[in-house]
Amino acid sequence: MANDPIERARQLQRALYRAAKRSVSRRFHALYDKVCRPRQGGVASGMGVGEGQSRLGGTGVDNQTIQSIEEAGMEAFLHQVQEQLREGRYRPHPAKRVYIPKSDGRQRPLGIPVVRDRVVQAAVKIVIEPIFEADFQPCSFGFRPKRSRQRRDANEVIRQVANKGHEWVVDADIENYFDTIDHEKLMEMVEKRISDRRMMKLIRQFLEAGVLEDGKVRTATAGTPQGGVLSPLLANIYLNYLDKVWMERWRRVGILVRYADDAVILCRTETDAQEALRRLHIIMERLGLKLHPSKTRLVNLKDGKDGFGFLGFYHRKLKSWRYGRCYLQRWPGRKAMEAIREKIRTIAGNRSRLNRSLKEVIAGVNPVLRGWGNYFRVGNSSRHFQLIDMHVLERLCLFLSKKHGKSGRGWGQRWRHINFRKEGLHQLVGTSRRHNYPVQALE
Repeated sequence: MANDPIERARQLQRALYRAAKRSVSRRFHALYDKVCRPRQGGVASGMGVGEGQSRLGGTGVDNQTIQSIEEAGMEAFLHQVQEQLREGRYRPHPAKRVYIPKSDGRQRPLGIPVVRDRVVQAAVKIVIEPIFEADFQPCSFGFRPKRSRQRRDANEVIRQVANKGHEWVVDADIENYFDTIDHEKLMEMVEKRISDRRMMKLIRQFLEAGVLEDGKVRTATAGTPQGGVLSPLLANIYLNYLDKVWMERWRRVGILVRYADDAVILCRTETDAQEALRRLHIIMERLGLKLHPSKTRLVNLKDGKDGFGFLGFYHRKLKSWRYGRCYLQRWPGRKAMEAIREKIRTIAGNRSRLNRSLKEVIAGVNPVLRGWGNYFRVGNSSRHFQLIDMHVLERLCLFLSKKHGKSGRGWGQRWRHINFRKEGLHQLVGTSRRHNYPVQALE
């Protein structure tokens, strides 16, 4: 274990975190050499993260895949990258711009770096992340290590705080956050903790590498490209200013819960909520950001008057038949329901898959159902799980009707003799559970 790159990287991270935690004003000056080292931190350790993203994502501008690198020789690849870093010859490539559709019909821009840049970004992240993690506030839940349930925890904090009387919510969304981060302000924030000039230069190179779109390289003057390994950390560093100012000065106005660029502030009164929104606008202006005019609003949770969406869930207070009081509940939001239905239709409703057996189609549906259900099962999702199970049965029956040349909508009676559960179909009904784990309070 002493010579294992991953274990040595963990030891380095623990040492850096403890040092940063002991002194909030300490600046670290010897970091770049740790990125270049073959066995402590460095690209050997970053290869694991970069390799994982390379296998899941597409290729960069050089069209090089992780498989081609393995065929050519992984050791030679790592040695070449380390030499480029050590001699100062390393220059990141521009990211390849791709677009993925959003639920509202718009498209989200993503930047896909080349494999080499993903590996180096992962190595930089391994070295600098524990330094900034020591400064991050408990109200931040997104893209942080050792928080496997961070989405669930964020939603659970909202439930607990709302049930204690915070019934006015500022539902905030930052407009084009990842594309509008000011580079100079971000580098000033990074420089408060890092004094290594070579490391600072490397981070700036990643920010200014630009993107390749329609055959032209567009140099970035603001923002961090979504899709890069380092981007979530840099985005958290930038918004840590909001978290810190709010936790130190404005906690009495409302409780902030933030996940990346989505945030809610829970307040006791409408006056507090209006003041929280005003203060939030001031902080966003200092950061050079803007709140989305149509997605940012005040929500009154009292007696179930209104609700809001956060991290895929819809939150609203409903009256308990047992206790006679209103409690905040959550269930899959409209967009989440539409997304899972679309995925099921793609798998079970595609005519090109009619040559497959029922078991093969079920084998393709099950992982989608399990992943979606595992996320939404903590809450009040039983009724919505039943709706999705019924939709899956309908799509499978329609699949069988098309496969066997049957017309009409009488699929329910036609295939009632088939026990889909015995055929291996995963069912969501019965998998939802209540909130049974404690979460650190932010009050």
